[in-house]
Amino acid sequence: MSVYTPGQVVEETGFSLDTLRYYERIGLLEPINRNAAGQRRFTEHDLGWLGMVRCLRDTGMPIAEMLRFAQLTRDGEHTIADRIELLAEHDRRVEAQVALLRQQQTAIQYKIDWYRGVLSLTAGQNESATMP
Repeated sequence: MSVYTPGQVVEETGFSLDTLRYYERIGLLEPINRNAAGQRRFTEHDLGWLGMVRCLRDTGMPIAEMLRFAQLTRDGEHTIADRIELLAEHDRRVEAQVALLRQQQTAIQYKIDWYRGVLSLTAGQNESATMP
């Protein structure tokens, strides 16, 4: 079984050491195993879980919901329906965010095209002004 140092986990996940400690303290991570010297040693399972946490965090899931998801996961298979419901609700919020971003992107692209048109007109006027 592969084990990882906190530094390796930071590099792999992008979470800071402080964030990893915080997540462990609040129960988002299960207690991390330690070696004989008391240093944290993460497992593949921990890295997989942190990947899910990263996904949820990056898509805007509040910590309280992530904690609920973590607890449901720990509680066993009888909570799968509840996990599906929690993730499906989050998915609906993510989809709404994506739709809003698409609308905003359309507005940005419109403005880019508008400015390009302004530049084309300006370039055309400058060329005709310098022609003999």
